[in-house]
Amino acid sequence: MKTKIAAYIEQKIPDFHKRRLESLTGLDLDKVLMRKNPYLFKAKNINTASGLVKAILDAHLSSQEETIFGAFLENVAIHACSIALGGIKSGIEGIDLEFSQDGVRFIISIKSGPNWGNSSQIKKMKDNFRKAKIVLRQNGTIKNVVAVNGCCYGRDNSPDKGDYFKYCGEKFWTIISGDATLYLDLIEPLGHRAKQRNDEFDAEYGKANTRFTKVFIEEYCLTDGSIDWGKIVKLNSAATKPNKPRAQRKARKAK
Repeated sequence: MKTKIAAYIEQKIPDFHKRRLESLTGLDLDKVLMRKNPYLFKAKNINTASGLVKAILDAHLSSQEETIFGAFLENVAIHACSIALGGIKSGIEGIDLEFSQDGVRFIISIKSGPNWGNSSQIKKMKDNFRKAKIVLRQNGTIKNVVAVNGCCYGRDNSPDKGDYFKYCGEKFWTIISGDATLYLDLIEPLGHRAKQRNDEFDAEYGKANTRFTKVFIEEYCLTDGSIDWGKIVKLNSAATKPNKPRAQRKARKAK
């Protein structure tokens, strides 16, 4: 099984790097500024165009990478379970993985790490578990259904949450594969051609940084070189989005 999973990861990891690159190449400065908290950047005393551009790029990429890699790991988990226990990608809303073992039907909601949601999101997951149990029990052959919040990394020393179990890291990978060392075996294939792909990413990051810094200086800096924070806050938070002059919009599009 380990060989098959390693081969699967090496086959699919380029998709992660491709999507990571794509998160850079289509970026628009205004759209990124509108999604990030300008007050936070001001409070951090960022006073240069290059410093602010780097900060917003890094914040954008960090959130994007978490989402992209989380989806990738979810697929690895489903594939591992399909090999080991005949698991399937669930078609039930809010459920990612299903498999049966020793007369028990396990329904899994997969998250990247243990600290993934607020109380309303956890309530929604519990509601999804409740509805999924009803659906599955309508099939007379499925009586014992166990709900699991599976986290690809981390630790939770109190897994029994009453309505469901929360298994993280080693415990999660063990329950879906029967292999207590699988969580360790995942690391090596994830590095497949990582240096080459990260070199490609760094080159694109440099281009994006240069491009954004140039546009930022032209549009969001005053004549003395200082940042026009008022203009940024208006773009981000004004009741009506400020309109740019037609000539300025055309010039920006040409770039």
